[in-house]
Parts: sequence; C-alpha cells; structure tokens
Amino acid sequence: MRKERLIVPVVVVLAVIWALAQYLASVLFERELVRAMADLEARGDLVVERCASERGWLSSTGCVRISPLLGAAWQLELSYQARHGVFSTRVEGEARPSVGPRQFQLFGDWLPSSPPRWHARYQTLVGTLEGSVQLAPFLVSQGERELDFRGGQLSFGGQQGDWRLRARLQPWRLTDGLATLASGPVSLESRYAYTSGAYHFTQHDLLRIDTLSWQQPGLALESGELSYRSRMQLDDSELRIDSELTLGEVQTAEQVLLSGRIAMELSRINADAVREALVALRRETAKVRTLDLRELTERLEPELLGILVDSPRLDLVEVDLESPMLGLVARGSGALFFDPRRIHELSPSRLDDETEKALWLNRLDGDFLWHEAPTVAALWLGLPLSTRDLQIDVVRGRVRVNGRPLPPLWR
Repeated sequence: MRKERLIVPVVVVLAVIWALAQYLASVLFERELVRAMADLEARGDLVVERCASERGWLSSTGCVRISPLLGAAWQLELSYQARHGVFSTRVEGEARPSVGPRQFQLFGDWLPSSPPRWHARYQTLVGTLEGSVQLAPFLVSQGERELDFRGGQLSFGGQQGDWRLRARLQPWRLTDGLATLASGPVSLESRYAYTSGAYHFTQHDLLRIDTLSWQQPGLALESGELSYRSRMQLDDSELRIDSELTLGEVQTAEQVLLSGRIAMELSRINADAVREALVALRRETAKVRTLDLRELTERLEPELLGILVDSPRLDLVEVDLESPMLGLVARGSGALFFDPRRIHELSPSRLDDETEKALWLNRLDGDFLWHEAPTVAALWLGLPLSTRDLQIDVVRGRVRVNGRPLPPLWR
C-alpha cells in the first residue's frame, strides 16, 4: 500500500521534469536561432530577418529571410518546423530562393521543380546542429537553350563560432544553340570560425570542378580538375586574403593548351577600418536600401580611405603556367604596394574621372620577375632575343620592363 502511494508523486515529479526539459529545449532552440541569425548578419554583407515566427512548447514554426545588404539580386526564404525533444530538436522546412528585383521564385516560376526541402537536428545539450538539403534533378528548356541539372546535396553543421558547409553537385550541362558548356561533379568545402560579433573571423573555402568543357563549331576545350582555395582572416590589425587557383590540363585539338597554378595574397587591409566601414554601410542602407553606388561611396568615403592607411599589399606569391601548344612558359613572382601618404587627397567616388584615376595609379609601386620569358616577348619589348628573365617594375603607376618603358598594348 505504501508503494502504491509513492507511485503518484513519482509520476508527477517525472512529468514535471519532462515538461521542464521540453520547455528548456524550446527556449534553447529559440536562443540559438536568434544567435545564429545575429552571427550571420555580423559579417556585414547580408540582411537576416524573421518573416514569421510561432513558438510552441512541443513544436515551433516560422521562416527566416536572407538577402544581400546591397541591391536586390536575390533572396532566400527558409521556412522551418521544429519538433522539440528533451535531448534534441528535429527541424525541417523548405528553401525558397528568388531572384531579381521582382523576386521571381527560382523553383516554380523559372524551374519546373518544387522547392528543395532541408532537414536538421539540433542537439540540445552540446548546442550542435547538423543538417542537409537535397537538390532534385531538373531539365528546363527555353527556345534553343537547355539546362540539364542532375541534382546534388548540401550538408551543414557546427555550433556557434564554428560552422561548416559541404556541397556536392552532380554533372550538369548548359546548351545554347550549337554551343555547350558541361561540367563534371562540383564540390565545395567551407569552414567559418569567428568570435562574438564576427570581430575576428577566419573562413576557408575549397572549390573543385572535376571536369569542364566548352564546345562550339570550330572550337572544343576540355579541362581536367580545376580547384580554387582561399583563406580570409580578420584579426586585430588586418584583413588578409590568400588564394590559389590550380588548373588541370586544358586541352584543345588533342594538345595541352594550358596548365599550372597561380597563388596570390592580399594583406595590410586595416582591420578597424573594415569593421567601421561595415557598420557605416549597414547604417546607410538601413535608411535607404536603393542608394546609388556613387552616392553610397561618397557617404562612406572616410571609412573606405581608412581601409588603405596601412599601405595594402598584393603579392603574386607564385605563377607557374605552361602552354606546350603555344610554346609559352610563365614562372615568376612579385608584389604591388599602395602609397597611403596624403590619402585625404583621393576620392573613391570620383574614380570614373580620368584625372582622379591617374592620382590613384600614381600611388602604385611594385616589382615582378618573369622567368623563362619567351623570345616573342623580348622581340615585342625591343630587348635582346637572348633575354630570358624580365624584371617588371612599377614606379608611381608607370611600368618599365628591364629598365625600358612598357610599349603600348594596342597599336
């Protein structure tokens, strides 16, 4: 009899614990969603907002709208329905991308396919999210144009401060009359790590295209694997961007037209000025989203000039290109610098003026070395035909090669 009297309190306690855990899961999911939206917007180039929201104890529904800060080229609306559990929350919904100022729905208005669905699971205790989006195949035709897309998959995951994205697209083909552009499988791996408010961040990206081909009457190009790596880092002092492009063998007429790699680095972009420029940009676009580019540049002129105060530097770390078909080799390296002295004399908003453009070019200095230059280059430059290395100097915007002014590119 005593045991029976204990059953009811135990059941009540367990029910209360379950209810509290269920409520806590709902609260934590909502908190993480708000934080994720704020983190995504903190980068400065996107607007992230709720288009609907309904919180519940057992489930929640809503949608999130993402669009570029400048212009109206595209918009992505993510609907979601979250089913809260004690230890995890299951989330699913649709991704509805739209394009153009009139916001045509990509799936439905343009493509004969329903919007892709996405699925995710949020682990309440550790705060991690893992999800995926499946892209269905489709075939769309418009006159002589045809796009044959064979589907793909995107997966994402991570937690606050560290997110990963992986994408894998199956081969696709675009036909326009007698011309055809075709691609083999395409993969993208991206990782974004950041501190609160994106004050510091690092983003790694790796894009691979297994094969790429272009065919039209009289011309056929076939490329092996193409890959592009980039690393963008914002720290206390600077924004730095490292990138590398690797070309597999590009062939035509059964000969190798081009292969090799190019590595570059952009550095000394003042970090505080970058952050100030992003804040100012968000402030101005919050007033008027359709500002003219020149007018916007005028308003942000102090911040834009501040980005250049540390003398930005562009390093051509390595160029290693070869064309057996043309008998050309390009191997070399170099650097280009910007002179920030008396920077207040410059105006980014007037760069379309020839006089202003000359003032900016006058701030450029650098040097490059081209090893194993072809004889035709020496002939064109008026150098001895035995010349194999070209020393390219940029002094106040004027180019000299092995001590001689660069001839006009167009005669």
